[in-house]
Amino acid sequence: MSLEIEDEKNTASASDTASVSDTANASDTTSASDTAGGAHKDEGSPAVMKSDKDHKNGKKKKKKTAGRYAAEFFIKVGVTVLAIWILLSFVLGIYVIHDNLAYPMLKDGDLCIILRPAELHTGDAVVYTSGGKIRFGRIAAMPGETVDIGDDGLTVNGYNVYEDTVYPTSAEGAAIEFPYEVPKGSYFILNDYRPDINDSRIFGAVSGKKVKGRIIFVMRRRGI
Repeated sequence: MSLEIEDEKNTASASDTASVSDTANASDTTSASDTAGGAHKDEGSPAVMKSDKDHKNGKKKKKKTAGRYAAEFFIKVGVTVLAIWILLSFVLGIYVIHDNLAYPMLKDGDLCIILRPAELHTGDAVVYTSGGKIRFGRIAAMPGETVDIGDDGLTVNGYNVYEDTVYPTSAEGAAIEFPYEVPKGSYFILNDYRPDINDSRIFGAVSGKKVKGRIIFVMRRRGI
């Protein structure tokens, strides 16, 4: 009787052990299956797809950014060129001296910058045209003033004019008669190199429309 009871206990214990083992194995199998399935799910999950999409969009964004930088660069260059063109066409002018008629202020080969349009005054060095030629001179008298050149030199409205030149002003060889009244809208312009009378002493006053502008800067290119 005692042996039968012990055999029944051993049988029950073995059965329980087998049940526990089967349960553990089934649990491990299910867990492994779930893990594998989860891995497959992660590969096609919305988060992974979104990451790939963001990566592609990032490349496109970089390309667009480079294109935008290039466009901005060319726009800036274009604006700069346009500004320089407007400046040189309507505000400033650049001329190269090809004679010594404005000597000693200007010498052959010098480069000068003019301001246009500019308010002009007596004594201003200007660039103007006469006979289709670019000339350089200095305003000696304004519109409406009376100019005379005699033994006392240059006088304007009866007053002697102080001239910051190294050469005396003479009427010898002049083609106009003195005293001379400067017409409205015109200027009486003389060469700084006064021995050369190819200025207003020959062709009279110069119309303001022919005055290109006032010289504001001179760059010496020869004989420095």
